[in-house]
Amino acid sequence: MRALTDADVRASFVNAEAEELRLIEMPHDFLLVDWDYLDFFAWRDPQTPRRGYVVLEQEGRLCGVLLNTNGPGRTRSGMCNICHTLQPGDQVALFSARRAGERGKRGDSVGTYICADLSCHENVRLAHPLAPNEVRAPGQADMRLDGTRRRMHDFVGRVLSEG
Repeated sequence: MRALTDADVRASFVNAEAEELRLIEMPHDFLLVDWDYLDFFAWRDPQTPRRGYVVLEQEGRLCGVLLNTNGPGRTRSGMCNICHTLQPGDQVALFSARRAGERGKRGDSVGTYICADLSCHENVRLAHPLAPNEVRAPGQADMRLDGTRRRMHDFVGRVLSEG
């Protein structure tokens, strides 16, 4: 992902009102982000815990999506629909995003279960412990990264979708 400025990020949101854009809190380590390492940039708002953000390049343009959650709601384990990581239930939350355009103004939204701290990009890079006599397949990490990237792009595509 190319390096972004605060202004780039704020200008990218497709489903946020002017007041919501004004209230966006960038992560505390924003100036230290290793952009070459990321396929998308996601963070929870440090001031408003029920809000999260995802920014990625979609079809050649920068696209930001404002996410809302009521927090973790499960007591058992859950799986993130973006990185396919199985985690304790309190570490996976249902996030919803108001659709872009007229559909969003009418209240239409899409939702999916995502890692509660929006750390999907880091989670797929962690090596899973191997069982005895298990061998890690070459390229397995790359496949997980590609799948995570694709699923996040698909989710943002649903936010942008007119149909």
